[in-house]
Amino acid sequence: MTDFGFWSLIPPLLAIGLAIKTRQVVFSLTLGIFAGYLILQKGNVYEGFLITIDSFVNVFQRKGNTRIVILTLLIGALIQLIRYSGGVNGFIRWVQQKGMDSKHTKSKIQLAAALTGFLIFVESNISILTVGTIFRPLFDKNRLPREKLAYLADSGSAPSCILFPLNAWGAYIMGLLTVYEHLDPFRTLVYSIPFNFYAVLTLIFVFYIAKSGKDFGPMKNRVSEVNTAAEKPHETTGPPFNMIIPIAVMVLSMPLFLISSGWKAAVTGNGTAEKIWTSIGKGSGSESVLNACFLAFLTAVVMYFFQRRLTLKSLFDQSFRGMSAMLVMAVLMILAFAIGNLCNELGTGIYVSRVTSSWLLPEAAPALIFIISGFIAFSTGTSWGTFAIMLSIAMPLCLAIDANVYLITAAVLGGGVFGDHCSPISDTTLISSLAAGCDHIEHVKTQLPYALFTGGLAVIMYLIAGFIF
Repeated sequence: MTDFGFWSLIPPLLAIGLAIKTRQVVFSLTLGIFAGYLILQKGNVYEGFLITIDSFVNVFQRKGNTRIVILTLLIGALIQLIRYSGGVNGFIRWVQQKGMDSKHTKSKIQLAAALTGFLIFVESNISILTVGTIFRPLFDKNRLPREKLAYLADSGSAPSCILFPLNAWGAYIMGLLTVYEHLDPFRTLVYSIPFNFYAVLTLIFVFYIAKSGKDFGPMKNRVSEVNTAAEKPHETTGPPFNMIIPIAVMVLSMPLFLISSGWKAAVTGNGTAEKIWTSIGKGSGSESVLNACFLAFLTAVVMYFFQRRLTLKSLFDQSFRGMSAMLVMAVLMILAFAIGNLCNELGTGIYVSRVTSSWLLPEAAPALIFIISGFIAFSTGTSWGTFAIMLSIAMPLCLAIDANVYLITAAVLGGGVFGDHCSPISDTTLISSLAAGCDHIEHVKTQLPYALFTGGLAVIMYLIAGFIF
């Protein structure tokens, strides 16, 4: 691979700068991608233009990317069917009957939103979309800012996903760790959980903010504002299980599909339990999530047909209506994948890691790896891409300096999530803004102080841990 050095930083930095300046994320990402391919083509505008277009097509060469885009549209259809059946209104009414009309209403709503995001640890996008769909009407009704909802959804999703290995995140990370023969992927991931300081601190902070209602930074100024863009209430009110059952099917079936997808590839060990763990590591996260979502969709369709709330015509009308609501999100995800592929071609992460890894001290290694992983994730907008880049560097480095492998692994994973939370070009940040129905840049601005606070605490803890373990 050609070494583009500092030039490899131009596309992500340009995209980030333009996104903050113009608030036009699609434009910013597109221009950043075009600039990157201009660099690859040595300034040839015509070739850069053609390859930029081709890069969007190349996104779909990876089955995982295609599945995630389809998943986004399918989730839109599922959410719209749940709304159409009255499930969302029914669930809201049920939540309100459980005490949401008390003097502590705002606190209870925020805690419920945080808890919902925490419990749906199967997949971050599903967690974010579920929290946004359920609690947006409640936040609007109680004059809570949608930026707060976006923060709770965003900061509660990835940390919970990274702390529970039985999901697509765990499967992906274990897959990255399988190349190191001296490591047991599942054990390494599980034993790294107590050292994932950023994820743990962020979840604690999310629940504290939700319970106390205390805010600082730009978020504090948003609290007093009334959101005039509240959605019109839906006329249909159905039983709450019209929403609970499809989502429960999606959440509970995800681990089963994950095991099933990796079962044939798993080598039989000493027993069934060992083969289950192995199959989780071999399973396809994107395939399992898509299958789980499709099963939930079919479950909802069958339920609503039996309830006579759905006809064949309304099934397709409402499904396509839900998909159209997710179209912008799908486009943003394609652009996020494209700029991730571009950064890989330019060697952005490798360049940053190479420049900084030469001066890593053993005791300071966990803290510095956390910071470097955060910067790469911030620049590229992808925590998963950061995991792939940094684990390939951190694991050999860990052996060379005789560092604690679990601590180093946690530093990479926590740093990736930290940078992802801070990045305006991250797909989860984009999805959080869209799911909460707030301005994307406002979400980035209001979440950033919280992420920096817990990130700073994590750095201190990694410095201490580096000298202890």
